Amino acid sequence: MAVQKRFADYVSPTKISYLDGKPTTIHLRKCRIVSTGKVRKEWIFEHGTVTVGSMEDNDLVINDETVSRYHAQIVQDNDAYLLRDIASTNGSFINQVHIKEAYLSPGCLIRFGNSEFVFQPMDEEVAVAPSAEEKFGDIIGGNVKMREIYSILEKISPTNATVVIEGETGTGKEVIAHTIHKMSLRAKKPFVVFDCGAVPESLIESELFGHEKGSFTGAIMTRQGLFELAQGGTIFLDELGELSLELQPKLLRVLEQREVRRVGAAKPIPVDVRVVAATNRRLEDEVRNNRFREDLFYRLSVVRIFLPPMRDRIDDLPLLVKHFLKNSSFNRDANSNLKLRSISREALDAMTQYEWPGNVRELLNIVERACSLADGDCIELHDLPEHISSKAMPAPEEVKSEQEESEGGPKFVEVQNICFTEFSDRPFKDAKEAWLASFESEYILSLLQRNNYNISQAARESDIDRKYFRKLMKKYDIVDDGSSTD
Repeated sequence: MAVQKRFADYVSPTKISYLDGKPTTIHLRKCRIVSTGKVRKEWIFEHGTVTVGSMEDNDLVINDETVSRYHAQIVQDNDAYLLRDIASTNGSFINQVHIKEAYLSPGCLIRFGNSEFVFQPMDEEVAVAPSAEEKFGDIIGGNVKMREIYSILEKISPTNATVVIEGETGTGKEVIAHTIHKMSLRAKKPFVVFDCGAVPESLIESELFGHEKGSFTGAIMTRQGLFELAQGGTIFLDELGELSLELQPKLLRVLEQREVRRVGAAKPIPVDVRVVAATNRRLEDEVRNNRFREDLFYRLSVVRIFLPPMRDRIDDLPLLVKHFLKNSSFNRDANSNLKLRSISREALDAMTQYEWPGNVRELLNIVERACSLADGDCIELHDLPEHISSKAMPAPEEVKSEQEESEGGPKFVEVQNICFTEFSDRPFKDAKEAWLASFESEYILSLLQRNNYNISQAARESDIDRKYFRKLMKKYDIVDDGSSTD
């Protein structure tokens, strides 16, 4: 078997270029195969495995009686392309050398039976433009950051590129991973999930790579690891940052050699698995602090996707709530009918004022809770937990103080009139947000003026938490005039 040198210096992996933390371009790896016969033909492939043979269901169909029905495969192997002969009758050749499996170099001559071709890797740069859709696979969201991610996923899902998904806990990293698998050419093969932080460290190697009978105390039978179980499909390594330094070299070896060695085994087992990983840590920081191997970091960082937290895509909240109500089993009665069909404006406004530290996962839990508590078919403000419902803003026409005056009944804060017509030339959503911002700033400023800029007193009168009151001041650039000692 002839094994040729890898050509990492010549072929760029599928990767994303970032400018100021934002993706600007995607570099997609493709390959071109050109026939050398009298009639020149050219094929360009961008997916991970190209099948070659005389049968019509191959990617590269060769009408040559010396070519077997399923003759060979050309496989993207991270930073290289690998040619594998599939027990063909007349063999596969690279530069006149008969091979069983070998790496392809740029411009090399490959021959299947009597048919010859020139192989050429390609690197296409594609600009990232936000998708026009509000959904991609199982992912929901119309925020521009999410739509940029859709464009990236659309390009990289059909490839074999290793993907690392970074983001806070609860942002939906597993949903992204599953969508990548569903949109890939491996969709009909297994999707295997492994949580690196949920398994005792002493068992992780056996879980991932398997073990032989008798290899350690308690190994009463041979067991396949998750990499073997994911053969042909995708393995999702969740919370990758939790993987110990001792196990990281073994994962690196699997990624580089595409083979696993069971605990206690003498021979490695070839595996064809796509790796998608996720972490809530910043891997660059982990590398700097010597908690994550630099070589593994660069080996994994073919494509990195950064998921925004819920607070940075709060405009997606109505869309997500609608999706959860429509599709979640917890919102179905015994006859599979929807229990709740909508959410009130007051409840939605309160939810948009909340920071969502638990991100989309916390939102899902809140919607499930509301479905259990609601009496009607709509989520109302009182169906939400107090720490969220308290975020609801008072109605603009009637803002009560915390205490009523002993004489003259309740007192009201005078807020300057806000003209609705000045927002009428905007779309409803934009007009509503602009009007609400105008009301909030006028309301806070009026309260401060009424209370001589005593923030504590103004917060008590508005029945708003003092910290949140200060946050609103900061939001609208309202500063203390210096007359208050608060």
